[in-house]
Amino acid sequence: MSEETLSNLLKEERRFEPPAEIAADANLKAEAYDRAKADREGFWAEQAERLDWAQKWDRVLDWDDPPFAKWFVGGKLNAAYNCVDRHVEAGRGDKVALHWVGEPEGDSRDITYAQLQDEVSQAANALTELGVATGDRVAIYLPMIPEAVVTMLACARIGAPHTVVFGGFSSEALASRLVDCQAKVIVTSDGGYRRGSAAALKPAVDEAREKAAAHGHTVDKVLVVRRTGQDVAWDEAVDVWWHDVVDAASTEHTPEAFDAEHPLYVMYTSGTTGKPKGILHTTGGYLVGTSYTHWAVFDLKPDTDVYWCSADIGWVTGHSYMVYGPLANGATQVMYEGTPDSPERGRWWKIIQDYKVTIFYTAPTAIRSFMKQGREIPDRFDMSSLRILGSVGEPINPEAYVWYRHVIGGDRTPVVDTWWQTETGAIMISPLPGVTAGKPGSAMTAIPGVSAEVVDNDGKAVPNGSGGYLVLTEPWPSMLRTIWGDDERFKDTYWSRFREHGFYFAGDGAKKDEDGDIWVLGRVDDVMNVSGHRLSTTEIESALVSHPKVAEAAVVGAKDEDTGQAVCAFVILREEAGDGGEDIVSELRTHVRKEIGPIATPRQIMIVPELPKTRSGKIMRRLLKDVAEHREVGDVTTLADSSVMDLISKGLSSPTAED
Repeated sequence: MSEETLSNLLKEERRFEPPAEIAADANLKAEAYDRAKADREGFWAEQAERLDWAQKWDRVLDWDDPPFAKWFVGGKLNAAYNCVDRHVEAGRGDKVALHWVGEPEGDSRDITYAQLQDEVSQAANALTELGVATGDRVAIYLPMIPEAVVTMLACARIGAPHTVVFGGFSSEALASRLVDCQAKVIVTSDGGYRRGSAAALKPAVDEAREKAAAHGHTVDKVLVVRRTGQDVAWDEAVDVWWHDVVDAASTEHTPEAFDAEHPLYVMYTSGTTGKPKGILHTTGGYLVGTSYTHWAVFDLKPDTDVYWCSADIGWVTGHSYMVYGPLANGATQVMYEGTPDSPERGRWWKIIQDYKVTIFYTAPTAIRSFMKQGREIPDRFDMSSLRILGSVGEPINPEAYVWYRHVIGGDRTPVVDTWWQTETGAIMISPLPGVTAGKPGSAMTAIPGVSAEVVDNDGKAVPNGSGGYLVLTEPWPSMLRTIWGDDERFKDTYWSRFREHGFYFAGDGAKKDEDGDIWVLGRVDDVMNVSGHRLSTTEIESALVSHPKVAEAAVVGAKDEDTGQAVCAFVILREEAGDGGEDIVSELRTHVRKEIGPIATPRQIMIVPELPKTRSGKIMRRLLKDVAEHREVGDVTTLADSSVMDLISKGLSSPTAED
């Protein structure tokens, strides 16, 4: 077996046909694939017509200087106008844009499109008063409160690119981003609510300002929302209260139309070490991509749907599928401030019940944590309003997919398992709910208008039943334009691997099954080489999660004298499984052998209470590799809970760790 080919071992036979009523009235039908293939630029021009343009484009795509793309060249538009004003002008001002739910029970607000227009206009006027001009960068470091959405749209309204930094990141992470994009103003709050207590944010901003100053960058103003009422340090020369300047500002503001290629935002990819990597998205192509995919992949019916994406605005999912895509489409959506288990473990399901949510989009890590708790919690709530479920952030294990569809969706709902990245801006690969027969664990095929392929090391498409590297073979409107301030790094990172083919490659491995459907296998650096076989950690994790006692699993390859690398697994059991019993390790090893084959059998299985995850829910496998190889555990600063590694390290000597 070629070392450059991923072994494709896990088989999935289950299929879920689209419900007849969704298929009959689907926004996008099967013919769209052929239409988009026959005239890709014409197809994207058609999607661009969904937006309001102040000036129409002269040329759909300029790909004269790859990999630097320009879309809708010569076109002009305003993102905030498209997300807010045009819906008000069309007579839909009374429609709810945001059902906002704070974490403390009873703390909620419904904001209509007309109210949102007023608040965005006030914030745009206030930012202008604070000295923010077109092209200036604004950093946003806020919890999940309405002011976060208002600020993003206000920045877009005045043409000031925003960079949103997740409110859980440290002052060091914030400072590095302030310096890299030279942010002029920071918008923050005194704090936010997390698991029942008020967590401070302003102190991290103060520290970050000092650190940025030490690197030669001065932040002019800090605009502070009062959310928790905590005491905060105050610098009269810099700090300004939101309620003093925004609430007092005029609600009259005329948005300016900007060039389609005008920078909309810079988003720093999480977990980076050293110099942060600022992904630049521009206005026209990004808004076309997010509005089209939100409408197509979720089959959005804006007049009747209540949509909820659980992502934080600090991640790209929150940008594309909580702010720009849904609001451009005039959707009514839920925005929730807190964690899924506060003040009770059924909080999410209660929100779905209370607001009659019809479309729900969340991450596999959340789904697996609910599996661990068992179904009796969601079973207490009426979620019959749900018609479509979505998954985002990492490949979803087949068993988690089936649990999600069965327990949360009542076996009625298609699950759209979406693959995309910060860099792609919008969904690239996904089932279409009215067209595709769902296959648990598979992202299926590129959506109409997008060209994806799985290739070998030479850039040749692999046959069905084989694995390789996931690439995008043609430019797409919502693609990143560059890495902020570093064109060379942009070319090296994403375009150098398959330079002669012109393919975009961002590091994910994938396989094509016997039907030619795509299975994303996670990062290529999460691939193990066991006795010459390149095995994906995702496949072995999925095999483990398919065991009825297992809620979650993480797999790493550890050095092994005999096989090069050996499979080491870290497993969280479901609550009803207790400690799993004395024979759980051999039971799980036998299960993997049966599901995949002897080559994938873990050398070592460790039962753990938790796994090390970043705040966006991604498992930090490098830390588990440190444990498996008996090394000192590396940097844990990006973890949501750094004490998890102590628990795992202590458990390494337990009798359940070795077979």
